[in-house]
Order: sequence, then structure tokens, then C-alpha cells
Amino acid sequence: MKRSWILLLLFCYCSSAQEIALLKYNGGGDWYANPTSLPNLIKFCNQNIHTKLKPKPAVVQPSSPDLMSYPLVHMTGHGNVVFSDADIVNLRNYLSSGGFLHIDDNYGMDEFIRKEIKKIMPGSELVELPANHPIFQKPYAFTGGVPKIHEHDGKRPQAFGIFIDQRLALLYTFETDLGDGWEDADVHHDPAEVRTKALKMGANIVNYVFNN
Repeated sequence: MKRSWILLLLFCYCSSAQEIALLKYNGGGDWYANPTSLPNLIKFCNQNIHTKLKPKPAVVQPSSPDLMSYPLVHMTGHGNVVFSDADIVNLRNYLSSGGFLHIDDNYGMDEFIRKEIKKIMPGSELVELPANHPIFQKPYAFTGGVPKIHEHDGKRPQAFGIFIDQRLALLYTFETDLGDGWEDADVHHDPAEVRTKALKMGANIVNYVFNN
């Protein structure tokens, strides 16, 4: 389904220098975790899939009208998440108007964020994305679905989505920790192949948002 004309106008206006944003939420969770991850992902995308993203991500609050300016908003953290009524209404409007929210559990967010997602989209359920979903197909092929980057509890990695009129509007990645894989090499000391895998999956997310 085509995105709403309002967001299309915003996205086209900014197409010469596209911008993604990090969500600054309340509740005590560390929304600012992984400070090098988005800049590294942006650099990778600009170099490898020919995006024109601004090198530094914006920071946006869930109730801000500026939320509508960003086609892709990323959210991460380890702990509690609390959305106010104003946050919920604005996030719901953002998703319904064509926006895309990627939530990446940095380990410890799951029990909190699932409750808040239900408040944003009370009539929708998180569904696990199959490995043949387009977000896993290009520009890099992930035949098994979302890759495992960090072990944590040793559970299998999963990618869940919420669809609005058959459009994937919210992506929740769990037990993978893509953001840790996007960070500078000396932060988690991940092997180069693991970081590259994480960056490629991130590039698939960016590509999906800007080309669907």
C-alpha cells in the first residue's frame, strides 16, 4: 500500500538528505544505548546501498510533531519503557500515516515494550515475520530470517511485525541485538563477520523503508 500523501511530501522534500531518528522515550530505560550504532549503520548504508542519509541521526520524542518528519525511527534500550497518552496517540498517527518504527531489544526491554506496543496498536498483534518476507531478501539475502548477533539467553532470534493495511509499519527484533552489532568494533569486540552481518540486516531495514 502507498504511504499517505502527507508523509510522501515530507519524504520527497527531504530526499536530497534523508534523515532517520532515534526515539527518546520515558520510563527509565536507556534510550541512548549504543551511541555509535546508528552513525555506523548510516555510514554503511551510504557507502553500500547508495542512500543519502545525514551522517548523524536526529533524536525525537514520541509526542513531538517532528516525529512525522522521519520515515524511519529506531528505538532501543535495556529496561523500562513508558509511553504517555500523548505519546501513544502521536505514535499511532505516525505509523498509520506511513511511518516506520524499528524497535531493537538491547536485552531487558521485552517485558516492557510489548505492553506499550499493545497500547499503541490495541487492535493489532505482533506476528513473527517469515524468512521469506521481503525485508530479509534485499539488498542482502538472509535465508533464515533475522540473524543472531549476541547470545544473551541463547534463544533463537526473532523478528516480529505489526501490519497496517498489509504494510509492515512496526518491526520488533528480539534476541538478536542488531544495534550491538552496529556499534564500533572496540565496544563489544564482535568479529568482523558478525558486525558485517548486523550492518547488512540493518541496511535491509533501511532499504525496505525507503523503497516500499
